Order: sequence, then C-alpha cells, then structure tokens
Amino acid sequence: MRIRIEAVDLPGLTCPSGDPSDAAYRNVHVAVPRRDRPAELLDPQPGDAASAAWTLECTAVTPSAGRADVKSPYIQGRPGNRFIYLSWGAVDEEGSFTMFRRAKLMLDAVPDRELDAAVSGGLLVGRLGLTDACGEPLCARVVPPRITWTAEPRA
Repeated sequence: MRIRIEAVDLPGLTCPSGDPSDAAYRNVHVAVPRRDRPAELLDPQPGDAASAAWTLECTAVTPSAGRADVKSPYIQGRPGNRFIYLSWGAVDEEGSFTMFRRAKLMLDAVPDRELDAAVSGGLLVGRLGLTDACGEPLCARVVPPRITWTAEPRA
C-alpha cells in the first residue's frame, strides 16, 4: 500500500516567528520526518512551490475485526491514533533544517471506505492546502474537511 500526500497553496519562503524580538523564519521548507529519526526528512519542498507531494510505502495489517493499522517509517503514533507529520523548517546556508512548527495529518480520520479500498491494493491520497487562515504554514491537527482522503487505483 502507498499513501501520497498532495499539497497546494504553500505559504511562501518566510514566516513570522511569533516573537517580536526575533526575525522571521527564512527559506522555509516543508517535509515528512522519519518516525525514529526526525532529522531524516522525506523530500523537503520549498515553501513557495506551486505544489508539493510525498509518497510513503506502507504496510497495512487488518485484524479479524476492526480497522486496518497502517505502518511506515514515516507514520507516527500508536494503533488507532496514527498520523503523518508535515514539518515546517527554516533551511540555513549549509542546508540544515530547523523545524519551527508542524501539521499532524490524522489517519484515524480517513473514512473507512477509503482506507479499506486503499488497503485492497490501491493508493490512499490526502489532498490539502498548506496555508492557514492567517497566511502562515498550516499546523496542528489536520482532519477533514481540511484534508480530503480518497482511494485511487495504483498508477
């Protein structure tokens, strides 16, 4: 099984720090961090890109009764509370990524029908915009309708 995150409406390369005494974050990028190694990032994308996408190879185990549990090195949390982080960070001249906020894409909010179809051999696609109501990078817990989850045939 694969999960693909497709993002549009990225907020740009700068973000206010929230502290009047600090400068804004610059050269902002977004990426999916690895579960046990958060400094290991999957495909960082610049904050001013027209769109961004990440594909995660996953395994799914469906208990005899209940909902499938999806696992990957890039999926966080415990069974029944799995999620994917999108980490926002400033990238310095040496290429170091310093995270300053993150969005939590909740997999328990995926509709059962879509999850079951994806587990059966397809692809689960999450589509969302990455700019919040204040024009800054999206953060916090992300569930529908902020994200739309659909199962699609494997391409």
